[in-house]
Amino acid sequence: MSTERRMAVLSAIVEDYVHTSEPVGSRALLERHQLGVSAATVRNDMAALEDEGLIVAPHTSAGRIPTDAGYRTFVDQLSTLKPMSRAERSAIAQFLEGADALDEVLDRTVRLLATLTRQVAVVQYPSLTRSTVRHVELVPMSSSRLMVVVITGSGRVEQRVITTETDYTTPAGADELATARTQINAVVTERRLGEAVTALRTLDDDERTRSSLTDGVLAAIEEAAREESASRVTLAGTANLARTPSDFPLTLEPVLDALEQHVVLLRLLGTQAEQTGEVAVRIGSENPVSGLQTTSVVSTGYGAGDELVGHVGVLGPTRMNYPATISQVRAVATYLSRIITTG
Repeated sequence: MSTERRMAVLSAIVEDYVHTSEPVGSRALLERHQLGVSAATVRNDMAALEDEGLIVAPHTSAGRIPTDAGYRTFVDQLSTLKPMSRAERSAIAQFLEGADALDEVLDRTVRLLATLTRQVAVVQYPSLTRSTVRHVELVPMSSSRLMVVVITGSGRVEQRVITTETDYTTPAGADELATARTQINAVVTERRLGEAVTALRTLDDDERTRSSLTDGVLAAIEEAAREESASRVTLAGTANLARTPSDFPLTLEPVLDALEQHVVLLRLLGTQAEQTGEVAVRIGSENPVSGLQTTSVVSTGYGAGDELVGHVGVLGPTRMNYPATISQVRAVATYLSRIITTG
């Protein structure tokens, strides 16, 4: 039996079932696809696929539907993906590049991805520990208080107020603050947050750079790292799950419950694609969360330059248009990376 032909039959079953949501029979396959073989051969191939656990007959239906293993085999066999049209890519670019603030960029990203895929879209906020420091600004608030503003390469802004021994509102204090600002930025700019902490700790005491001010900046960055918002996600398109109730014949409640737990979503996104450009697909029972074992997750990383700072993806029923979804997730992540890098 030809493995290549059997995979063609499996692909045809997946494509038809995704399109119609109805079990697929041998007659329908022959009518819709140019398989170039007899009805008996198709039936034999379907029997073999069923023996391998790649398709199954639901209830007493004469047709077959893919199993989780069948979807996995189909996805693993994908050699080409349907490219997005120039108009689609242009629309993505225009929609995302119209935003300035990071919150708006991520909000537009999930809304766009949910619209494109008709699934639930999820984006993880950029991780500070993976981000570089773009600039540290020091702003006097009063004679004894100073605001430390840490701006990261991914566009995140963290603010902390520290207590100081010096009054930086005076002319002399302003000059001292300007010098400290220059020295601090010289050692932290373009470094990862953890590396910036190390660099601050090793500043030369003899140059008076390592002062209560520098210690305050160090504490502010360390606190920012501890309290980073990388555990935050934003999502859109939850209502898309109700579009096809037949995909969740029992209840949507476990899926909705899981979507409310951002830690769960982060685990789903973060344990898959670990570099930008790599798209990971987790199908049905491959998901570790029991409430999500009727769903599939397609995700990839996005980053500032070559640095992975977060993940973006979609969650939907296992009956999903995988080639289109993978292309759409990859395209949106590419534009998000571009905005994060140049923003």
